[in-house]
Amino acid sequence: MDTRLTPTEELVDITTLSIDQDLSPEERRLDFVRQIKNPNHFRCGQFTIRANYTNDGPTLEECLQAMMG
Repeated sequence: MDTRLTPTEELVDITTLSIDQDLSPEERRLDFVRQIKNPNHFRCGQFTIRANYTNDGPTLEECLQAMMG
């Protein structure tokens, strides 16, 4: 895994993406990846999002439930 991080100012802001709803689901997925460049490291407004995964950790659902109390 490449652990180098893209500088925040170079990250794509997900709020600026526009996905053509007339595309097939597969084409929409490809278009999203093309636009976001790195779906594991991007911006959402003022927040920087960096996703990390592990084979033996909690699920995304478990993490969200823990954050929401």
